[in-house]
Amino acid sequence: MKIRIVIIAAIICSQVILAQSAGNSGMAFLKLGSGARNIALGDNGMTLADDATSIFYNPANLALNDNQEVFVAHNQWMQDASSEMLGVKFSFLGLPIGVGINATTIRGFEIRSQASAEKEGSFDIHYFSSAVSTGFNITDQIMGGVAIKYLYEGIYVDNADGVAFDFGARYNNLFPDFSMAFALKNLGSMTKLKNEKTVLPSEFKLGGSYTLPQYFPKFDFNAGVEFQKYLKDDNEHLNFGLETLYDKMFSIRLGYMTNYEAKGFCGGIGVTWHSVTFDYAFTPYSYDLGDGHTFSLKIGL
Repeated sequence: MKIRIVIIAAIICSQVILAQSAGNSGMAFLKLGSGARNIALGDNGMTLADDATSIFYNPANLALNDNQEVFVAHNQWMQDASSEMLGVKFSFLGLPIGVGINATTIRGFEIRSQASAEKEGSFDIHYFSSAVSTGFNITDQIMGGVAIKYLYEGIYVDNADGVAFDFGARYNNLFPDFSMAFALKNLGSMTKLKNEKTVLPSEFKLGGSYTLPQYFPKFDFNAGVEFQKYLKDDNEHLNFGLETLYDKMFSIRLGYMTNYEAKGFCGGIGVTWHSVTFDYAFTPYSYDLGDGHTFSLKIGL
């Protein structure tokens, strides 16, 4: 009975902490953003992610350039949930390849035989995903991409794993300075966790971005919007982002995400020096859940 209580409580609490909106799927860490720049822009990455973070958003974007990069990030989410991310982008046999890792942990779940009993110990919940992806040119303006992911979840003494796929496409310069993209993500399944299989948060995303005219010398402006629909529940979101870049070195970003119970506005900054970029994102949460802080470092090789 004690183990059953612990597992049920852990599953409920982890979904409340990570999902931030109602839904019927699990593995909610897959819903979290990747990279401080994208998160600060309202989790906009379908078209705006043009670097190694494309691994986590839209694999078609890997074909945008021949850059070789290493990306690392630390995401301190609300309460005691945190993620460590690694992304590497390189070329192999003429194709851009992306390899990404996401390790998410929720710490400090108490073990009690009854709700009113004294604490008998504690444990952490662990989530993990690794992805290999590639992008390719279909025409001069149209790109496609695919990713395969290994997934793992461990709760107390039980664990499960699975495989999922992401598919993406991008249309560059559909109109002058305007691009569009879409992706189907997390299509797959898990083995049973104790008695039941966790349902993956499969999603459809459609986004567009626009590079605004350069009204002021040395200033560049990018804007993006995305529609996000989770296929197995009623969650739909619109995410907006705006970025100002000065002299290709300093960035200020603002974002807004709709239809979330605990978050809405977000923002951040970025600094680039030669081939090194540092980004920071701030995401405030309501209901006294605390604030989210994301730090990213990208190095061009």
